[in-house]
Amino acid sequence: ESLEKTIKELADLKPDFVSVTFGAGGSTREGSRQLVEKLKKEYALEVVAYFAGYGLGTGDIISILEDYKKLDVETLLVVRGDAPHDNKDFIPHPESFKYASELIEFINSRFDFCIGAAGYPEGHIEAASTEKDIEYLKLKVTKGANYIITNYCYNNRYFFDFIKKCGDKGIDTLIIPGVMPIYSIKMMENLAKLCGATITEEIKEKLYQLKPDDKDAIENFGIEFAINQCRELIQHGVPGIHFYTMDRSSSSKAIVASLRSEGLFSNV
Repeated sequence: ESLEKTIKELADLKPDFVSVTFGAGGSTREGSRQLVEKLKKEYALEVVAYFAGYGLGTGDIISILEDYKKLDVETLLVVRGDAPHDNKDFIPHPESFKYASELIEFINSRFDFCIGAAGYPEGHIEAASTEKDIEYLKLKVTKGANYIITNYCYNNRYFFDFIKKCGDKGIDTLIIPGVMPIYSIKMMENLAKLCGATITEEIKEKLYQLKPDDKDAIENFGIEFAINQCRELIQHGVPGIHFYTMDRSSSSKAIVASLRSEGLFSNV
């Protein structure tokens, strides 16, 4: 019931596309497919389907993507993915691809999806360096990635530096920044640790002055922080912004409304 309400409120914002994630090791395979179908058929939304290939054999990969084709999905965001955190006994299929670039190459050779890849402004948490990480990103583009959506960061300087480094490496494909509004202190800290995002001094100074149980104050801080971040990104000419909604709608609604009132987002 809560998800239905969230979907309707986000759909009312008329986004260019919505994305549906895909659980580690295919753990949400059926649920992801059902949600993609619902969003397309009931809400007529353009859907980008995440595809995390870790642990899956080539037969499963082909089967899942053929299902997406039947649903008229045209665009994927292809990521390596991780091992399921809640299944210590998980054994990846021996044909599972180790790297996203290999997975992209495999999909690109068999399907005609528009394929996206993940970019990491602060570098992937497992990368030896940001420079090495961008080398791998270029490999993903070479293997067939048509666009890039980045992980979120709380300081736009990381994104702008990332764009420059991509340009220096000859990566000239579409790059869309990801923005993660702050929803709660605990979620912010857990996600930052998981993906390597830096919690800035500004956030530490201002957010940590608020009471951890004052949900409204924390959400309002997150909204204002994201509005300022998005404003700067748009003023620097980004092609769009991908919000990580975490199945919530109130923050995204407030952020989009504010940016539209400033004429920074179109109303269609």
